[in-house]
Parts: sequence; C-alpha cells; structure tokens
Amino acid sequence: MPPTPSLSPERAAALRLCLASGVGPRLRTQLLERFETSVRILEASLSQLREVSGIGPKVARAIQDAATAPIEPLLQICDEQAVGILLADDAGYPPPLLDIHDPPGVLFQRGAWEPTDALAVAIVGTRHASQYGLQQAERLAGGLARAGFTVVSGLARGIDGAAHAAAMSAGGRTIAVLGSGVLEIYPPEHQKLAEQISQRGAVMSEAHPTAPAIGGMFPQRNRIITGLSLGTVVVEATANSGALISARHAMEQNREVFAVPGRVDSRTSRGCHQLLRDGAKLVESVDDILDELGHLTAPTTTTDGTAVHHPAELQLNEIERAILKVIESQPTAIDQIVVDSQMGVARVLSTLSVLEMRRLIRRVGGNQVMRL
Repeated sequence: MPPTPSLSPERAAALRLCLASGVGPRLRTQLLERFETSVRILEASLSQLREVSGIGPKVARAIQDAATAPIEPLLQICDEQAVGILLADDAGYPPPLLDIHDPPGVLFQRGAWEPTDALAVAIVGTRHASQYGLQQAERLAGGLARAGFTVVSGLARGIDGAAHAAAMSAGGRTIAVLGSGVLEIYPPEHQKLAEQISQRGAVMSEAHPTAPAIGGMFPQRNRIITGLSLGTVVVEATANSGALISARHAMEQNREVFAVPGRVDSRTSRGCHQLLRDGAKLVESVDDILDELGHLTAPTTTTDGTAVHHPAELQLNEIERAILKVIESQPTAIDQIVVDSQMGVARVLSTLSVLEMRRLIRRVGGNQVMRL
C-alpha cells in the first residue's frame, strides 16, 4: 500500500475502501466486523475476502485494487476546492447518521455540519411541483427555520429547491445532500443555490467530489437526507415518486414521517395521500410537525447556548421559556414555580396550560407539575 503522508494509514485505508467499486455502506460494515480495521481489509487475500457474505470475485478484486489506488489526486482536489472529508469515526461526522443501519463511510462536504443541525427536518417532494406545492414547501421551510430548525433536502428541482431557498430567506440553516459529487452540482441551474447553501449550512455527498449524477445514487442518497433529520415532510409526490423512497427510509430509521395533503384530483397528491393512509402525520402547519417530534435522544444546544430537550421548546416565548426552566423533571409545586420565576400566579397558571398543551410538562395531582 503506497504511503499517504497527509493521512494516517487507517484513515487512508478507510478512504480507499469507501471509494472501492461495489463496496457500499452495508458491505463495508460486514468487512469491518470480519477484519476489524480498514488496513486489515485491504491487506486480506482474495480467499479471505470471499469468506464475507455478498463478496464475489469482482468485488474482492476491486478491494485489492483499492489498496494500491492513489488518493493523492483526490486529496489535492479537496484541498484546492475547500471540500471537507469526513470519515465515520471523525469528530465532525454528523452523529445522527451513526444511528442508522447503513451510515456512509465517508462524506464529502462544502460548508460544515454544526451541532445545532441535530435539530433538523427534511422536506422533500416532486421535481414537477405545482404552485400550491411550492408555496407549501416555502411556508413550512420558512416556519421551521424561524423556529430554529435546519432544513434538509436534496437540491433537486421543484420542492427541494424551494425548501432550501425558503429556509435561507428566513435566516436559517439548510443542508443539501446530493446524488452527484459536491463539485458536480445537479441540476446545473442550482449551482448558485448550492454556493449559497455551502455558506449557510452544508452541501454533502458520499460520492467522489467530481462524480457525475447517476440515477442509482439518488435513492441511495435519500437515506442520508432522512438520517440527518428528526422527521421527513413529503410535499407533493406522485405514486412512484422518489420522495416515497425517502419516506420509507425515514420509517426504517425510526424517524417521523409527515405528508401535506393536496387536491384529490391531482397526480402529484397521490403519493402524499397514500402516505397519510399508511399512517403518516398530516401537516397543515409547522405546529403539526413540532407536536409530533417528541423528545430528542439527547439535549441539543442552540446557537444562544440554550439546552433543548424537545423541539417544541424552540417556539416558546421568553416568559414560557423562563417558567419551563424552573420546572424540574420531578414533581414541582406550582407555588414554588411562582416564587422561582418571580411571576404572578395568573401568568404562571396560564403559561402552564400552554406548556401542558405543547406536551412539555404534565400535571401531577392538583398543585404540582413535572417536566416531560
């Protein structure tokens, strides 16, 4: 294996393995289970590689070829074009992706994933959107951005592009996951949009930075879109839309699935209506999304340093946040909340009703509440 001065041997081997033809995320996981490290995988014999389920002679040879493949040109391109390389064990790798069963072994990105992006919702839909669909995507993306959420989508024409643009117009962050390389923007008319996104979030792909758009990559990239997100909202989709693949990924990843209803006589409403029949949550407003997202697996810190346990906290006003802050996860007397918050009884009681409606607290007996 040729030396790569800018990378440790294991990092270089991991990168080579991720770029090996025929080695997808699941097969890479199986190989690591068998050989423990990427270096050992690339040093394995053909017969040893063939012992792994799913590896035939062609893939085994591709893995061995990857061991001597030069990666210096790739590193130079990434350095010159400010493309970051994230491997699955890097500190900057998005933690939500580690929770899915087939995380990408490598991510190339322009811009950066930030810890606040753990509060993310995907908005996806048809490339052939109606004016109604575009309006709904813009309305929901803008509302989510103003509530403090990052909007994730796929940079495609139609719904995706509208969601990205609306999130940025509302002053929020957005992430685009591509089916091409991050230096080969598709569709080409979204080149400027991609540049803007890289400044207000990140443009990501697991493909080589200069890889062209290939049809088979788009369904595969959808799992990253949903994996980055707490939930996925489908806005307009035909019965065979790629957005339904995203919805299926979200369900398999134990993420929430939402759908926006449309006209009953519209072809682009059929996919959404089928999702609603199958149990997706109906969305009329941003509140419908926040009400269903539930508790975060771990508290997330917002840009102002506030620890958020539940997405609905992002829509609270200053008084509601102040009162929620003094409520414990154990039963807390309402009289104590009045004292700690230094607010009047009437204000505290009315605010507690709001917090209870948002499912952030629950009443314990007549005069106590606790944080959920």
